[in-house]
Amino acid sequence: MILEPMSSTNFADSTLKIIYEDNNFIALNKPAGVLVHSVIGKKNEKTVVDFLTSHFPPIKKVGDDPENRPGIVHRLDRDTSGVIIAAKNQPTFLFLKSLFQNRLISKTYLAVVKGWPKEKIGLIDKPIGIKNGTTKRSTRSDKMKKEAITSFIVQKKFKKDGKEYSLLEVSPKTGRTHQIRVHLSSIGHPIVGDSLYGKKDKEKNLLLHAFSLKFTSPSGSKIIIESDPPSYFSDFIS
Repeated sequence: MILEPMSSTNFADSTLKIIYEDNNFIALNKPAGVLVHSVIGKKNEKTVVDFLTSHFPPIKKVGDDPENRPGIVHRLDRDTSGVIIAAKNQPTFLFLKSLFQNRLISKTYLAVVKGWPKEKIGLIDKPIGIKNGTTKRSTRSDKMKKEAITSFIVQKKFKKDGKEYSLLEVSPKTGRTHQIRVHLSSIGHPIVGDSLYGKKDKEKNLLLHAFSLKFTSPSGSKIIIESDPPSYFSDFIS
């Protein structure tokens, strides 16, 4: 079943909204620019965790690290928008964590990249490591290298201001840090707005959106959670 959006709950400049909520988990549409949880040097910024603990205080006791990441079972980069889910109780947390670890949750992203990939459908199977002397990830580094697999489908090719771009539907099979960004850059098609793994351009927003999560609930129901991309994303491809 596709979970219908609830009435909006505003937060973080009126852009963080509840997509769905029941007794076991909550799904949010995270805007770009909002951290999932606080990090060193960013303690004063409002985060997804701040919203969760304010909205549902009992979540403070849920998770592997409830003091810092209550209820959080997966992550989104700060500059990535889209669907993120959190567990509201420990049994649900363990269930969802198991699904992610065993790759039983289907994750679909939308990305606008530079250039036109040659293939309509592609698979990137390149381990990702940490680039020496930095926190950046790379397919060329052997440091802490881990398996990473990403598939993509080209949904649209277009030109804007004389330059070639493509809209991709992207499905990461593994969950490495910056995986989609690193993989797409490694094949010569960096994501628009990604100054870390591509060249700086006029678009200030990272055009990467977590569009949907699909999984089977403990009762056997098929769950599909979706969120539309932000207006700046839609405007770029229109």
